[in-house]
Amino acid sequence: MSPAPSPASAEGAYRVLVVVPCLNEERHLPELLATLCADPGAADAHIVVVDGGSEDSSADIVRRAAAEDPRVRLLDNPKRIQSAAINLAARQFGAAEYLIRVDAHARYPADYVARLIGACEESGADCVTVSMRAEAASPTCFEQANAAAQNSVLGAGGSPHRKPGPRRWVEHGHHALMRMKTFSDAQGYNEAFTHNEDAELDARIRAKGGKILLAADIVIGYFPRANARALLRQYFRFGAGRARMLLLHREPPKPRQLAPALILPALLLAPFAPFWIWAAAPAALWLIACFGFGALLGLKQKSLCAAWSGFPAALMHLGWSAGFWSGALASLGAKR
Repeated sequence: MSPAPSPASAEGAYRVLVVVPCLNEERHLPELLATLCADPGAADAHIVVVDGGSEDSSADIVRRAAAEDPRVRLLDNPKRIQSAAINLAARQFGAAEYLIRVDAHARYPADYVARLIGACEESGADCVTVSMRAEAASPTCFEQANAAAQNSVLGAGGSPHRKPGPRRWVEHGHHALMRMKTFSDAQGYNEAFTHNEDAELDARIRAKGGKILLAADIVIGYFPRANARALLRQYFRFGAGRARMLLLHREPPKPRQLAPALILPALLLAPFAPFWIWAAAPAALWLIACFGFGALLGLKQKSLCAAWSGFPAALMHLGWSAGFWSGALASLGAKR
């Protein structure tokens, strides 16, 4: 975990700290920074892009934006991971009242910052989370199928923050706004977590009596991974992080987490089918469900690409399951 950010800063007092962890995001940064700078809620803000060693033109894009708008700053993140990026910005610019996390791989409403602050002040929440909808950043069929899968029950497992809706109190959601005092009192993100650092922090915030609001009427557009390998790797890391988080805080998995955790055991059982025919049944039923659901989704959306959404959904399940068991075994081994 990170040392608590200082209540004072050499930069002086300002109300909002917007932090953008970044790694090779030249494709999305220009639009993102333009949106943030035009947001009425960011009039009194520092907009800090924390770069983890980008090899594209991301850093140059931020420098040009900073030359035009003094609110924009660039920080280097030697640790590269998102949790370290946000902790670093909070330590250096800790005088703000609100900390807002903005992911570079997404699209945001024009008044995003203003609406987050309004939701926080109206509700008295310690943290405000938002809904997200996946949208393809390019016309490739895989990205469209991936977005369709992630927006469906099959891909998201009924996660509350994966669809728009009314505002309500939750245990966890997609991180958007935190009161800086809440973040400081919880000692920031645990930098041992490369993924699921948000869920781990929420567990500590709840333990201190913090209230987390899901403002599901505020919806961001998330750009999913563009190829199968990247998607599989991403969900492997998600699964590993979730297992470590559950073991650390001694929380049982929810049904929507337990279901994909069973995929890897089902696949490991399948090779025994020559000796017991039913050994292949769980894996076969899972694949039929994935591709059958995808076909129905394609018919509903009238999209051939969406009809293949069962493929990225299966990759998500498999990656998450393999990561979950890997993370669980690693965590249990570390305790011995």
